[in-house]
Amino acid sequence: MKKDLEEPLQPVILVSNDDGISAKGIATLIKIMKRIGKVIVVAPNSPQSGKGHAITIGNTLRMYPNHMFGDEVIAYECSGTPADCVKLAKYAIFHEKKPDLVVSGINHGANSSVSILYSGTMSAAIEAAIEGFPAIGFSLCDFSADADFSHTEEYIEKIARKVIETGLPKGTTLNVNFPSKNQGEIKGIKICRQAKGRWGEEFEQRTDPYGRPYFWLTGHFINEDKGEDTDEWALKNNYISVVPCEFDLTAHYALSSLNEWDW
Repeated sequence: MKKDLEEPLQPVILVSNDDGISAKGIATLIKIMKRIGKVIVVAPNSPQSGKGHAITIGNTLRMYPNHMFGDEVIAYECSGTPADCVKLAKYAIFHEKKPDLVVSGINHGANSSVSILYSGTMSAAIEAAIEGFPAIGFSLCDFSADADFSHTEEYIEKIARKVIETGLPKGTTLNVNFPSKNQGEIKGIKICRQAKGRWGEEFEQRTDPYGRPYFWLTGHFINEDKGEDTDEWALKNNYISVVPCEFDLTAHYALSSLNEWDW
């Protein structure tokens, strides 16, 4: 697979997602990235939404060529998770080289606030940041399989080009969310913090055709943050939210307090 990287004259962009290689969102993202550079795709062969940063351990991991995007795009479908896709791309395609950018999405559905913890889309981007690659996760507030992404294209290209030109702080990735098309015209881009929210979850108990009980997760998002500098506020008010994220989960503010405990 080393021959995949024999054309170094343009930016090399790795594309992945969590909705699967056949999703409309990744096709849109690939189309946009082709305007910028050489595109290599490693994406799950089936939907992986909600898998978070899961990786495949104790099972086989497979990757096969996929030709659905034409000869200009080198694409592979992977049997694993979004994080697996980035890991495999680094090992089997890039080797000692680095992509100029990793982009994940465009996700069908928002990944704002606490949803980033569950998001396979953002886990691909975060995995890229762990590996030292500049990365962006893109999501649209529309869960429809046939969602309209047309209003996102200009902004996605602008953001991607800016990251390639300027770079990102080490260990940082961008979580970019777009309002849905039916909300109206986008007002602009807001650099935000992640809203403090949570999911109010319920499990519906149902019965399968064989009379056996099973559970189906349902729920609704609860925004506990009234700040006007959050991703939730931006999206509600028709702005694109851009949240810089890192994989260091240390609660630094709590260190001094814990150090005062009598251990």
